[in-house]
Amino acid sequence: MAFPQHLLQEHEELIFDLRPHWWFMVPASAALGGSIVLGLVSVFGDNAAAKSLAGILILVALVFFGYKYARWTTTNFALTTERIIYRQGLVSRRGTQMPLEKINTVDFHQRLFERLIGAGDLIIESGSDRGVETFHDVRKPLEVQQEINRLMDLHDDRRYAGAAVPPPGPPVAPGASIPEQIEKLGELRDRGLLTHAEFQAKKAQLLDRL
Repeated sequence: MAFPQHLLQEHEELIFDLRPHWWFMVPASAALGGSIVLGLVSVFGDNAAAKSLAGILILVALVFFGYKYARWTTTNFALTTERIIYRQGLVSRRGTQMPLEKINTVDFHQRLFERLIGAGDLIIESGSDRGVETFHDVRKPLEVQQEINRLMDLHDDRRYAGAAVPPPGPPVAPGASIPEQIEKLGELRDRGLLTHAEFQAKKAQLLDRL
């Protein structure tokens, strides 16, 4: 199930949408294959109990395989130009979002075998309430890490470039009164060019001059 495009915000672009690595399906596939082999072996025997047991094993393995496949096909690890989005589940859903500006570090972990097959875990630390999130069975985690870092750098460049652009309209006149200067500072804050803390600090400095 592809990531729904209507969930993207205005001017937000989807960079990639990943399913878990195929290694995610190996345990269920092995269980199903093993139960089928046991079923075929029991067919050539005369033990009715063994045939019944093999049939039950095949049924359980089929249910397990179907469950894992449903988890695989309904799991999205999506990276956009603004955030990381993780969604999982068809009936009972779990999801988390991490804005790029709140991400502190992106690490990955691969065992030797995972390096050979191109799988691994992605560990993301953010400034949100969740703190550290670990995403398992990620495809090519090193490339994913590099792409996230690249987008974080671009996102920061856009933010700082926007903050450096002077606001439209005439600047504060040198002879403007303190109330007029505070009013102009309020306009800069409303435009996002000043944080609330910066606005309060500048306002306090002007009020001290009264």
